[in-house]
Amino acid sequence: MGIHSLTAIFFRPIFGRLVDVKGRKNISLFGIAFLILILPFFHLIKDAGTLPIILRALTGIGWGISMTATLTMCSDLAPVERLARSMGIIGVAGLISVALGPMVAEEVINRFGYSALFNTSLGFLFASFLCVLLTREVPRPDNSQPFLKSKPFLNISITTILLISILTIAQGATRGAVVYFIALFGKSISFDRVWPFFLCFSGAAILTRLGIGGLSDKYGRKQVIFPAVCIISLNFLLLSQVKSIWMFIIAGVIGGFGQGLIFPALTTYIIDILGRENKGLAISLYLAFFDIGMGSGSIFFGWISDLYGYRKMYLVAGVVFFLANLMFAWKAPSPDLKRQD
Repeated sequence: MGIHSLTAIFFRPIFGRLVDVKGRKNISLFGIAFLILILPFFHLIKDAGTLPIILRALTGIGWGISMTATLTMCSDLAPVERLARSMGIIGVAGLISVALGPMVAEEVINRFGYSALFNTSLGFLFASFLCVLLTREVPRPDNSQPFLKSKPFLNISITTILLISILTIAQGATRGAVVYFIALFGKSISFDRVWPFFLCFSGAAILTRLGIGGLSDKYGRKQVIFPAVCIISLNFLLLSQVKSIWMFIIAGVIGGFGQGLIFPALTTYIIDILGRENKGLAISLYLAFFDIGMGSGSIFFGWISDLYGYRKMYLVAGVVFFLANLMFAWKAPSPDLKRQD
């Protein structure tokens, strides 16, 4: 797990709570400003020594803070009864940036070098700062006592917290099995290019979030989470049996469809459980657990692939996620709808 992810994981819950206490906009601007101050120091990097590690750690802090606060701020702008739909739409921005970011970065580096990449990133950060600055922040109820007395974990059992963490970590771990190993898997079965998989995966996830990302607003969070995980598990089963490029692409579509469903449903489930007055903390916990899964999953599934190969690795990934899903469906409580008001 990289130092960037470790610092983000550590600081997210801390600032997630501050987001609820001090306000979304101020914390978001602070996080972006922190990144703006750190980024110019990347020009000083001459070798793979201590400086890059320190800068990566600091950018992890800024990223963790700004991401948590900005997501929370955006979700506040949506009607209460359409929270999952709003989270799905917000998530589309992340999917697009993840898809386009590496392509833009590679083009800038090839044409102009790394200094130009750092300057381009700085330009995007300034644009983000301006967008947040110009965005209206929704007033919080009872501003005289801004949630200081709220105790989000007081009425929640340890079992519930464990189930949420297990499912979210499993989601991150299995997502990491796709992100980190799908290219290697493709090469191992003589597929020269794996971009069709990622294109179909991202396209299906985007269309799902835009089209039916709000299903859990209507039918309930757990009623959407369970089939979403089953769909993703099916995706891993198909990957373990891939024989042709078309089967590879179909697996990408199915995986993207499942991921498009689970993100808005699971994030809003955690928000409902902790209470909307603790939305920043809820989002920060989801992101922290997901990052833990991505990091630990790359290690665990890398070990599985070394021992048994990529096909068995994806089969294990599907089984792990499905078992976590069964535990969650069996024991996790349905959100108290009264807490959403």
